[in-house]
Amino acid sequence: MMFRSELDSREKEVKETQTEAKETQKRLKFKVRFDYKGKPKPARFFFGGKKTEDVAQECREQQIARWRNIPFQGINVEDIDPREIYNVYDEEMDEEVAYAPLELLVSADSLEDLLRFIFREEFRRIEILEPSSILLNNKEIEKLLFRINEFLQTKLLLLSREMK
Repeated sequence: MMFRSELDSREKEVKETQTEAKETQKRLKFKVRFDYKGKPKPARFFFGGKKTEDVAQECREQQIARWRNIPFQGINVEDIDPREIYNVYDEEMDEEVAYAPLELLVSADSLEDLLRFIFREEFRRIEILEPSSILLNNKEIEKLLFRINEFLQTKLLLLSREMK
């Protein structure tokens, strides 16, 4: 048998933990960097060839337009910062390859929304700005792992189709 004061203190503890959970569930804010690769296009009949820097720049511009114009549920792209194009020697292709970096400042409703960014081929780096710590319960971890599995299965399916 519990006394009224014990019941009141337990209710108070439950309310405090619920309040703490709501505070930690505010939107995520993060910076993500993509490096878009410029694959050279050979010239056709003495004209029409493009340098790798131009191809990388075009690819990045298409992605910038996509991030600006296509809304994603639960995701808000706050800032788009194109960086300076750089070249790297690719030993496999035996040529210089250009990369056009792009940094996005994004706020998202959940950790699951972040997966859309990190499972891209162009993904290079992510920095989580807010919150400073994330607390997940069992259900949230299960949901996150399920979404990771979905992304991986989709990638594997696409790769197997490309191989055929």
